Amino acid sequence: MSEISSKTNIGFIGLGVMGKSMARNLIKAGFQVVLHNRSRAAVDELAGIGGIAATSPADLAARAEIICLCVPDTPDAEAVLFGANGVAAAVKAGSVVIDFSTISSQATVGFAERLKQVGVAMLDSPVSGGPAGARDAALSCMIGGEAETLARCMPLFKAVGKTFTHIGASGAGQLCKSCNQLVMASTAMAVCEALTLAKKAGIDPYKVREALLGGSAQSFVMQNHAKRFLDGTLAPGFRATLLLKDLHLAAAATTDAGSFAPVAALAEQLFTVLCNTGRDGMDSAAIGLLYEELSGIKR
Repeated sequence: MSEISSKTNIGFIGLGVMGKSMARNLIKAGFQVVLHNRSRAAVDELAGIGGIAATSPADLAARAEIICLCVPDTPDAEAVLFGANGVAAAVKAGSVVIDFSTISSQATVGFAERLKQVGVAMLDSPVSGGPAGARDAALSCMIGGEAETLARCMPLFKAVGKTFTHIGASGAGQLCKSCNQLVMASTAMAVCEALTLAKKAGIDPYKVREALLGGSAQSFVMQNHAKRFLDGTLAPGFRATLLLKDLHLAAAATTDAGSFAPVAALAEQLFTVLCNTGRDGMDSAAIGLLYEELSGIKR
């Protein structure tokens, strides 16, 4: 089966912080993009640069050969795909669904099987790189599904991302994203714990961060999350409540696999506390505030 081209109609459902930028990049790449979102403002904005509004996921699916999703959680993906006026109600055999959301790997396997029964292939491709990566078409895509389907859809992936790794069968991309979120959250915890220690001991945490960036402790989290924590610039890029959702998924995956995961359990607990103390809408780097509070440090 030949790969898609700019003449292929693309549907995009879910125009939040990530999805809107991804859809914008698809339009810029020359694709005809049909759009649907729960709120209309993002659809209208992208319609102004060539996007086409759909009235429902079913309407979108009837007009698109490749249907992309970027929605918050597993129930949202299921509703968009299989609910009233969902994609499955009107999707054409031979179409492809690409789910850029971060959802349950087990549910993804079930979704892919249900779509296969009506002649539709599915790729799960959660992404990493945050809002900046979505804006700059520099996302890392962790992909599950058939290799042949991925090869067909590569022009679309290249319009939104920079790194593309085929992990394995359906659900493997989502499981990889759980691994990613576990590493990111636990690294943020360790970084904030270290910088809180520096503060408590009366040492300049900015200088500690600078030193650590020059050695083996350097990381994306040290570079970015640590600075947001120290500066107190905690307006959400990636909200704490969304990371907690991802940690619930990671914890469920460890249970399903029977994998020993004390770090996943602790991360889930600490981010639950963070969200339960009114910081759920802050950036995930706000986990540092919890370390400071429990260490008796006042801002």
